[in-house]
Amino acid sequence: MTSVTETPGLAMSRINPGAIIRWTILFIGGVLMVTPLLYMFSTSLKTPGQIYDLRLIPAEPTLANYIEVLREGDFMRWFINSSIVAVVVTLSNLFFDSLVGYTLAKFKFRGRRFVFIAILSTLMIPTEMLVIPWYLMSAQFGWLDTYWGIMFPGMTTAFGTFLMKQFFETVPDDFLEAARIDGMNEFTIWWKIAMPLVTPALSALAIFTFLGNWTAFFWPLIVTTSKELYTLPIGLTSFAVEQAIRWEMIMTGAALATIPTLVIFLVLQRFIVRGVMLAGLKG
Repeated sequence: MTSVTETPGLAMSRINPGAIIRWTILFIGGVLMVTPLLYMFSTSLKTPGQIYDLRLIPAEPTLANYIEVLREGDFMRWFINSSIVAVVVTLSNLFFDSLVGYTLAKFKFRGRRFVFIAILSTLMIPTEMLVIPWYLMSAQFGWLDTYWGIMFPGMTTAFGTFLMKQFFETVPDDFLEAARIDGMNEFTIWWKIAMPLVTPALSALAIFTFLGNWTAFFWPLIVTTSKELYTLPIGLTSFAVEQAIRWEMIMTGAALATIPTLVIFLVLQRFIVRGVMLAGLKG
C-alpha cells in the first residue's frame, strides 16, 4: 500500500486568496456586531462597582440585577404590553398583507397596477410626516393611550403587501385553477393552497414585523401617557431616569427584552434567510 504526499507547492496552490479575504471580512464583521450584544449581557451580570470594567467575563458575576428588575417596578407589565402589540400587529400583517398581495398577484381587474403603485408610493413617505395625522385620528376616535392607538398604524404595511405579492406571483396558476374546478371558494384556495407555498415569505414578514414593533419607540412614546401602557423601549427609558442612570439595570432590562427576539430568530432562521434570498431574486 502506497501513499501519496502532497508537495507544499501543490497545497499552497489550492489556497484561494479571495476566500481567505472574504472569510476574514465576515469574521471581523461578525465580531463587531456580536461584541456589543455580549457586552450587554456581561454588564447585566455585574455589580455597580464593576460597570466600568470592560472585561466581557465579570470578576464576580451575579443574577441580583435580574431578580431586582423582575421583582421591582413595572418591567413585566411593559414586557406584556410589548408582547401584545408585537404579536397582534404581526398576525394582522400576515393576514391582511397576504390577502392584498394575493389579490394583486392573482386577480385581473381594472386599476390593479395603479393600486399597486399607490401602495408602493407610501414607502417613500417618512414616518415623521405621518405622526400628526395618526395623532389627530387617534384623538378623534378616542384611541389615545390605548392598545389600539399603539397598534393601528402598523396593522397592514406596504412592504408586507409588496413582499407577499412577489411571492404569490411564483405560485402556479394551475394549482389554483384545479382548486376552483374542485369547487373551492377563493378564500379557501388562498388559505389552503397558496399560503402553504409562500411559507418563507410569511416567516420573513413575521420576524421583520415583530422586531419592528417590539423595538418601536417614537409612536408609542407619543400616543401613550399612562405608565401602565408603556412598551419596553419606553419603559426602559423611564426606568433609567428613575434609577438615576444605573447602567447595570438598564443593561439587564435590555438583555431581557432581547431574549424573545433571539429565540424567534433562531426558530425561524432557516425560513427567514430563504425568504430574504428569494425576495431579492424576485425584486
